[in-house]
Amino acid sequence: MRAAVLAPDQKEDFLAFCRKHRAKLDDSFLDDEALRAFELSAENPTWIIPDLQGGIAAAASLMLNDYSRRGRKARFRIFHAEPEDTALYQSLLEAMVRQTRDLDQLNLFVPQRNQTAMKVMTDIGFTVERYSYVLVREGLPVPDFSLPEGVEIRDFRRGTDEAAWCTVRNAGFAQLKGNETPATPDMLVKLISGPDYIEGGLMMLYFQGEPVGIVRGSADEYDQAPIMNIGPLAILPEYQGLGFGKILLRAALRFARENSFKKTILCVNAENERAQGLYLGEGFKQVEAAVCYAYNLSS
Repeated sequence: MRAAVLAPDQKEDFLAFCRKHRAKLDDSFLDDEALRAFELSAENPTWIIPDLQGGIAAAASLMLNDYSRRGRKARFRIFHAEPEDTALYQSLLEAMVRQTRDLDQLNLFVPQRNQTAMKVMTDIGFTVERYSYVLVREGLPVPDFSLPEGVEIRDFRRGTDEAAWCTVRNAGFAQLKGNETPATPDMLVKLISGPDYIEGGLMMLYFQGEPVGIVRGSADEYDQAPIMNIGPLAILPEYQGLGFGKILLRAALRFARENSFKKTILCVNAENERAQGLYLGEGFKQVEAAVCYAYNLSS
């Protein structure tokens, strides 16, 4: 069967397909809140392959916001076939390629426990770009911290701090795979307007009056329970190694406790060993590992 663009009257079937299969997929954008917000639009191009009963045998949906278009990369919300037949995946991929000529790359996260999907991705031409770990912290007290002379933490000020926030984030993440595209003030404004925003959850670390670090805490859900997501956490490269990251992390953990979150969660790239060491040393434990696959569209 050939893939076709999702029709409006098929939306509920698509959402049901996402809910049915999300347990074995990367479910970062498949939780109930995200699916309730899903709309058919240019930002959510979606294709399906029907089964013989008129349901859905396979589905693929991309997330194409301004950030994706600037970086010429799009991440999958879902890319799954049931049964996991290589031919179904290939048909979906061919349909997408015909309509994504303004992009260079497609990215998909696959949990390492899903060996079948990993093999399929390799078979249809995806390559491994990086590995990512999900870390969770729970049931531990929040360590105290003190601010060295010249250091202070301030709440983010809307209408004032957007440019400084982006400068720190972009410099801190410039060499981190998957985060090369610079953030913009407009993007940050949209982030603050999102349903996961927590008032006071954006903080900036200043050293001698200059912003050198940022952290964000946002509302999330993991294992069907509320959790606070920490990220991004970034320090200007020239100020890394001075303990500022630990200070911001502990400030975020304290903020989570003050807002009644019993657990915190974050993601870290496997190659970012310094960050991993910080998080594990502060009581986080790895609960998941995922492979980020890339499909090159520019060749």
